Amino acid sequence: MMKWVFTGLIFLSVIFGILTGRVREVSTAAMKEGSNAINLIISLMGSICLWSGIMKIAEDSKLTDKVSKILYPITKFLFKGLKRDSKALKTISMNMTANLMGLGNAATPLGIKAMKELEDEEKSSSIATKNMITFVVLNTASIQLVPTTIAFIRQKYNAISPLDILPAILITSMISVISGLLVIKIFSCFKSK
Repeated sequence: MMKWVFTGLIFLSVIFGILTGRVREVSTAAMKEGSNAINLIISLMGSICLWSGIMKIAEDSKLTDKVSKILYPITKFLFKGLKRDSKALKTISMNMTANLMGLGNAATPLGIKAMKELEDEEKSSSIATKNMITFVVLNTASIQLVPTTIAFIRQKYNAISPLDILPAILITSMISVISGLLVIKIFSCFKSK
């Protein structure tokens, strides 16, 4: 779907550039921003590789078990029916930890793995379970204690204080998580009737 959206945006840009006589500006912007996008991707790739490696070390050193135990009071409340020592709960805990640290890009591989583990444990291949929906909401609207990725990008573009947005991010992420969980609760009440 997104490929069609981006194709449409490019097509509209060219059309409006022709209609307004600004084709040169459109082509210059396309070349310059394409280059900037590649530089940003390369910069973020280093961060993603670093944190993915740290998460792998945490898994191999059984740190994931400890994190899972610490987060168990929260995860048992949010994810009904999952056993305390399940692989899905461990992966969900590591995903939540990565999101709390603001490592959204590094949390993505953990999120994919957690969804696969949920699919295996709940024996659901075609319909999303309530736990899967809850996980997607938590992963998407995650609370960020330290917005590492955003701070890195702001620092790259010479922000004087890259973390000065911390209070706003904390408040908005908490509101989004609470709102998402309330929506899940409301819709699950409709489904059960």
